[in-house]
Amino acid sequence: MELPRRHFVASALAAATLPQAALAKSAKEITWNDLIPPGVPYSQIIGEGEMDEAADTWRPVFDENATKLNPALDGAYIKMPGFILPFDITTAGVTSFVLVPYVGACLHTPPPPANQLVFVTPRKPWPSQDLWEAVWVTGKMTHELQATEVADTGYALTADKMEIYVW
Repeated sequence: MELPRRHFVASALAAATLPQAALAKSAKEITWNDLIPPGVPYSQIIGEGEMDEAADTWRPVFDENATKLNPALDGAYIKMPGFILPFDITTAGVTSFVLVPYVGACLHTPPPPANQLVFVTPRKPWPSQDLWEAVWVTGKMTHELQATEVADTGYALTADKMEIYVW
């Protein structure tokens, strides 16, 4: 039996898109502990600190372990939870932020070490009314040590998807 030409073309198009769907990236779900390189205990990335009398704040002093990054995460497509510390906000929402492991990090408490902070650029702005919610962030992570106004960050992530974290 011979297939009509339009059925053949439709079948060929469907088959051509199937491999793309099969190759779609699925994100690896990670936790904050995964940001620390294997073999470096969390207790070794927390530094001592000093009081900044002029600013009336406690500033942690970290050693080289604070900037050691997990090599497996450079270029990885991941999904991780955290809280938003906004950097750039427009009328459309938050266009860049630091993902932090707990509420108040960097604002009400001393900042965590660089390998516990992720600078995030969402592909579309995150609504500013949802700033106090825990979120899931999904995207490609890279190593990128950078100094910001509030803390040094060790990772950067371009967020393809964001959603409220449901407990």
